[in-house]
Amino acid sequence: MQEYMEFFQANPMLSLAWVGLFVALIVTMIKSSTSKVTNVNNQQLTFMMNKEGAKVVDVRGKEEFKKGHIVDAINVPLSEIKNNQNTSLEKYKSSPIILVCNTGMTSGQAAQLLSKQGFENLHNLTGGMGEWKSANLPVVKSKR
Repeated sequence: MQEYMEFFQANPMLSLAWVGLFVALIVTMIKSSTSKVTNVNNQQLTFMMNKEGAKVVDVRGKEEFKKGHIVDAINVPLSEIKNNQNTSLEKYKSSPIILVCNTGMTSGQAAQLLSKQGFENLHNLTGGMGEWKSANLPVVKSKR
């Protein structure tokens, strides 16, 4: 125990950095365990679409959506979700919704916003469209 005290006294900045990282880790773990949004992978998304009737919502911009998206996905950009203009999603309020973006980060943010707006069964695709495409899973291009 004496060695630890000497280390903390000799290296205060490094000690503070470690304490900060530890606190950040604990906060992240608590947030993820209490979150209403779950992360799903490509296989779980496919299963949920086929067996549970899950709806895929792509939160990327319209141009990116046209370049390629998951089959039967609907496009509701994050800006519409932020402004609460997501009227096309109201009919899916209690059914499973899987949110997709390029990497899984923006869709996670969109899922949190939708959760606050009263949506119940929300999921986020881990890795987003990047991982979906790298797994050579089907992508559809829009003409409109």
